[in-house]
Order: sequence, then structure tokens, then C-alpha cells
Amino acid sequence: MHFTINGQSYEAEPDIRTSVLDLCREHLGLTGSKKGCDHGQCGACTVLINGRRVNSCLTLAVMHQEDEIMTIEGLGSPENLHPMQESFLHHDGYQCGYCTPGQICSAVGMLDEVKKGWPSHASADLEHVTFDDSEISERMSGNLCRCSAYPNIVDAIREVAAHSGEAALQPAPHPAEAGA
Repeated sequence: MHFTINGQSYEAEPDIRTSVLDLCREHLGLTGSKKGCDHGQCGACTVLINGRRVNSCLTLAVMHQEDEIMTIEGLGSPENLHPMQESFLHHDGYQCGYCTPGQICSAVGMLDEVKKGWPSHASADLEHVTFDDSEISERMSGNLCRCSAYPNIVDAIREVAAHSGEAALQPAPHPAEAGA
């Protein structure tokens, strides 16, 4: 089977029951995405498939032969980090680091959803998404951090959103900055 992962072509012969996560980790040596719960509950395995966030432990590789799969390894390199990776470093948006690849991939996909105007369960106005901390928390709720680095993760996402130049991504002031 042919797969396009991180812009590169791969040939593999996985069992038809192999998940995208196991294809990446076990067959192709792309170990950035982590196997946390293997039930789609923690988000450690989040990758982008055709730009959308996907729990890679829950989707079969055979379903994605024609798709563009992006793992944490494809977002940036040590020499040229993705802005979200830089922001996570700047804001200490990780502690043990196990969830970080999934958090970063999810955050990148989430910002694209906001840019497209997709509402979430926290969106009060379905026509205009207000990008605030509750919106970020709701959209990132599928990604768990056992170390509880959530405030730093939200700060990292807000920083990238603020520097994106997109009007829909202009964050509401952080409560500490607003004098609250």
C-alpha cells in the first residue's frame, strides 16, 4: 500500500486491521505520535489527515491510502520549528512531554477550524466564533495532559493565534492581562 506521510511517499504492507498510529510507529518508525489509551480518549495519538484532527489509534491505515497524513515529525524540524512548537517551548506547554505531539497537532488543526469559522460546543454565536480561553479549552478537550499543563498550553495556542494575522483568530484578553 502507498501512503503519503509528512509529504513523503511510503510503501508498506500492514495488516488490514492496522491503525494509522501503528502504521506510523511500528511499520515506518515515526514514533512522535504516542499510544496513550489506544481507545481515542486521550488524544496523545492525534495527527492531521487532510488537515483535520484525527485520533490515529481509531482509524485504519487502509482507509487513508490517498490522504495526506501529517504527524508531529512533519510539522517542523529541530532546525525549523513550527510556530506552535516554538510557542509550546516558550510557554512551557508540556511537562513530561508524552501528550505534547498530540496537543500540538490538535492545536494546529484547531486553529484551522477556527479560521474556517467552525463553531464548537462553547461557541455562543454560531455565525461568529469568539476566540477566547473557553473556546480553546473546549476545542482541545479531546487532548488530555496528565501533568496538568493546561494553562500553559492555552497560552501557547493564544500566542500563535495572535501572531497568525487572521481576524477570526484574534484572542480575547487573558484574564490576568485584563486585570481580572
